[in-house]
Amino acid sequence: MTAPVSSHPPPAGPFAAAAAGGVLARGVRRTFRGSVAVDAVDLDVPPGQVTALIGPNGSGKTTLLLVLAGLLVPDAGAVTVAGVDLRADPVTARARVGWMPDVHGTWDSLTSREVLATVADAYRMPRDAAAARVGELLELVHLTELADRPAHVLSRGQKQRLGLARAIVHSPAVLLLDEPASGLDPRSRVELRDTLRALAASGAAVLVSSHVLAELDELADRAVFVAHGRTVDVREDVQRGGTGGAAATARRYRLRALDDGALARALADLGAPGTPVAGGTDVVVATEAAAADLVARLVGAGVPLVSFAPAAGALEQVYLDLDDGERR
Repeated sequence: MTAPVSSHPPPAGPFAAAAAGGVLARGVRRTFRGSVAVDAVDLDVPPGQVTALIGPNGSGKTTLLLVLAGLLVPDAGAVTVAGVDLRADPVTARARVGWMPDVHGTWDSLTSREVLATVADAYRMPRDAAAARVGELLELVHLTELADRPAHVLSRGQKQRLGLARAIVHSPAVLLLDEPASGLDPRSRVELRDTLRALAASGAAVLVSSHVLAELDELADRAVFVAHGRTVDVREDVQRGGTGGAAATARRYRLRALDDGALARALADLGAPGTPVAGGTDVVVATEAAAADLVARLVGAGVPLVSFAPAAGALEQVYLDLDDGERR
């Protein structure tokens, strides 16, 4: 028997928007035969934004997404999806969610058009409106030419694009995606990013789990990091380099110069010894202001710099720092 979901007072302040149009989860716990997959996770997915869900394999990301999609019942905790209590009214909550799993099963005997029409019918969409929506989505995911061919002829990437269309047939208020870029070619990845940004701009709450952190750097407005089934960090304003309530993270920069010896000597004189790596020299800098100051000092010292840029994306750097902390 599952434990009853705990009750919480209505959210206020910054959480009110997430509860009304996005996702609000508090103290979510889920076990499998005594093994804890998700342990007291707190999560906010505001409408109008893309939230990245980041963590190592086995951290509970997929289990959490299945709970939020209404496909797994949590052992404890409270979840509100688009203003609906998931435990109290799961049918209504699920109708407001679009779910795109990592691996999409398809009805191979159906065409892409029939797949989308079947999903539209399941959501009780009027026939004429559904037909127009299906045509619009086939064009959006570039499957119009394959619309009337059996799904089994689609490549892995094409099936992934069909999976995205299937998830948004009913224009959901909340979109949950688990590794959506898996199997996509570079152009399709860019188009996926643009589509998700457009959906967020239209007011949807988008939650994306992915291991491709460089893409999330360009896509996400905020990021939630999980480890061992728990929320371990939250970063706000990712697009503007913000950190929210977390402390600023020192960042690794990669430098290239025409004279490696001059660069090494100048870094040593400035008290910022670098580490030679393939493609340049790495140095850890505390803040962006410190990075700008270091560039000015190196140029002033006559070092012929060719490039000075972050060696890793902001989210990747945070992830590596958190992972290092977990391993110590």
